[in-house]
Amino acid sequence: MSRVPSLSRDDAASVHQQPLWNRLEAERKVPTANIFRALANAPVLLDAFLSYANALRDGSQLSPKLRELAILSVGHTTGSEYEIAHHQSHGHKAGLTDEQLAAVADGESSELFDDGERAVIALARESTTKVQVSDATWAAAAGHLDDQQMVELALTIAWYNSGVRIMGLLDIELEESYRK
Repeated sequence: MSRVPSLSRDDAASVHQQPLWNRLEAERKVPTANIFRALANAPVLLDAFLSYANALRDGSQLSPKLRELAILSVGHTTGSEYEIAHHQSHGHKAGLTDEQLAAVADGESSELFDDGERAVIALARESTTKVQVSDATWAAAAGHLDDQQMVELALTIAWYNSGVRIMGLLDIELEESYRK
């Protein structure tokens, strides 16, 4: 059970919060995910959270496949059941196979990924565990991406690291529909 109430549209404190729920339901899956229901306790910040997440997803030159590999690597590195479960379908949509999704946890050594994909996985893991990444790890990924894509990758890795920490702090429960 979450450490804060999981709000719904009916719980919105004022009519002024209804546009946020309209946006949330238009941009995200319905029923509303538990992470958003918890963050609705801080509606102004939830609105900004959605904008930033949308910019990473829709305004980035980073390929969706590499983005999802980075996100799933953060999830596996931190042991975030919630992040992994929610991004499996995104990974599929981005072109990851079932075998690749199963191999992300050991992706740096898997032959199912090309050199660029392994470099992104390694960068996400190292940033997640050590924060400061080595020049060699950075260079391996930068050998496959331009500067804009590297900044977008860094922002994606950092954003999803903050996300798994928010989920952990608030003890966000994985929805039953995502449980295997």
